[in-house]
Amino acid sequence: MTTRVGVIGASGKMGTEVCRAVEADDDLELVARAGRGDSLDMLVDSGAEVAVEFSTPSTVKDNAAFCLTRGINVVIGTTGLTSSDLDELRELTRQYDARCFVAPNFAVGAVLMMRFAAQAAPHFDSVEIIERHEKQKLDAPSGTSLRTAGLINEARTEPWDVPTSGKETVEGARGGDVDGVRIHSLRTSGSVAHQEVIFGSVAQTLSIRHDSLDRSSFMPGVILAIKRVGTLDELTVGLEALLDL
Repeated sequence: MTTRVGVIGASGKMGTEVCRAVEADDDLELVARAGRGDSLDMLVDSGAEVAVEFSTPSTVKDNAAFCLTRGINVVIGTTGLTSSDLDELRELTRQYDARCFVAPNFAVGAVLMMRFAAQAAPHFDSVEIIERHEKQKLDAPSGTSLRTAGLINEARTEPWDVPTSGKETVEGARGGDVDGVRIHSLRTSGSVAHQEVIFGSVAQTLSIRHDSLDRSSFMPGVILAIKRVGTLDELTVGLEALLDL
């Protein structure tokens, strides 16, 4: 039997790629394409079992809530959800017996980059993250960089060695601070998704970098999430939960 899939944000760059990947998979059936301004009722009317959410940070929570309250499992690739948003969605999964999977990044290489960074974190004194995406990306910093900062901070017991002197002659030059981890967000034409984590200690540095050169790099992870979301418990965050790492 095939799984019936609806895509929210189907007319966007990622949504278009997801539709193509779903149509190419024999185990999946694309039954709804919801673009900007379309009613999500089409997901219900088409009998979608899983909704893939790739809309915008301002609409993702409401779209996911719509699906969960109607018993439709949700796979979310849109970034911008806060901890409070995740808590609300988790509660909805409990109330309506639906499942929700959220991934800041669906590329296997990006998941490994985050895993390696967490392993390195206890062994260095300082760290900074440089992330680069297309200029149309609506949020900064990226969900991947925030997830990376969270994971490497969880892996440490000591605070980072951060500069205590000096000043910015241009505001924002030092990036944003996430509990001692500086994140620098670049938005440039021609980019897809790129991130480098740079660690430093006495007389050495370590750089861990991942580059997605095309949106097709995310599709194996998206397809895996669609097929597995129904087997998960309530709300799950991170592609690593689905991989044998």
